[in-house]
Amino acid sequence: MTKIGIVGIGCISGIYLENITKVFNKELEIVAVCDLVKSRAENAVKNYGIPKLYDTMHELFADPEIEAVLNLTRPYEHYEVSKAALEAGKHVYSEKPLGASWEEGEKLVKLAEAKGLWIGGAPDTYMGAGIQPCRKVIDAGTIGDIVGVNANMTCHGHESWHPDPEFYYKYGGGPMLDMGPYYITAIVNLIGGVKKLTGMTQISFPKRTITSQPFNGTVIDVDVPTNIMGVMEFDCGAIGSIFTSFDVWNAHLPIIEIYGSKGTLSVPDPNGFGGPVKLHMPGKPTEELPLEFDYPDNSRALGFTEFCSAIRHNRRPRASYKQTLHVLEIMTGFQRSYESGRTLELSTKYEREAPMRADLPHGIMD
Repeated sequence: MTKIGIVGIGCISGIYLENITKVFNKELEIVAVCDLVKSRAENAVKNYGIPKLYDTMHELFADPEIEAVLNLTRPYEHYEVSKAALEAGKHVYSEKPLGASWEEGEKLVKLAEAKGLWIGGAPDTYMGAGIQPCRKVIDAGTIGDIVGVNANMTCHGHESWHPDPEFYYKYGGGPMLDMGPYYITAIVNLIGGVKKLTGMTQISFPKRTITSQPFNGTVIDVDVPTNIMGVMEFDCGAIGSIFTSFDVWNAHLPIIEIYGSKGTLSVPDPNGFGGPVKLHMPGKPTEELPLEFDYPDNSRALGFTEFCSAIRHNRRPRASYKQTLHVLEIMTGFQRSYESGRTLELSTKYEREAPMRADLPHGIMD
């Protein structure tokens, strides 16, 4: 069992706390929590029986009982929190993305390597019941050699429903860093790493008006691209596209489709853990494949649990920085490509980790 501390008890923390204490409680033990809003941490301590509450993250990092830190702060805070945890000698798993910029991600990885520590992070949805069967189909050669990928995430932003949406339009935000991790992480796990890419970006609406409570009527200045199109060449030779946008009212686009020399695979929404998975083979009706792997429901903390188990068993975590840094380079690369007017050759190399095992008890890692 790994003893952990959690920094950041915001919106996403609820499902982590629930799953760690009720599903993955044979693998993880929460020792302490902290949040800038102390009442949030107090509620977590009360509701989940957590023994320690710290006023600052530095106090938490100094706790010798804590082996690994779960960083659930907002994207623009990931770097400083993860950096301080690494400097204190703790392994770190962060909510997506690894950093708010390519430079932040590079610095964190270099620090982790210098300290002999692991850093990794979300998303972990690709480990669930929906995307793992897709990996099995591809690895079995059912759809043949991969020739193309098409991925799309479109909506009209979060200001109509999120209680505090401004950060989505500031440094560390935008549709690519917000939702791109789910899509790109799923894709590279299915078909392998990206060799080169090119991109185009824009800010279609320079100002946004919040219509949700409690900031209804507040006007937001948009500082980051909200309409991003990227084209990728993969190590396997396939080419693919990804379109992420907060500027689209409605669309009828595939979520993720993988095109092979023998058939097509429709991949389920990578923002979730379940299906459906659909196989399209020439001359045959579309087939919906069974979900034979575990974790069809919201299983956030699955990746963190696997991360800690891998460290205990002295193997490379599936969601390590080898993956999160490659994904960050891809996501930030589209903007850097657009600004430079050139195709970007990636500096990181990615090799897929082993697929998840379907024979383990629920909540237990290999």
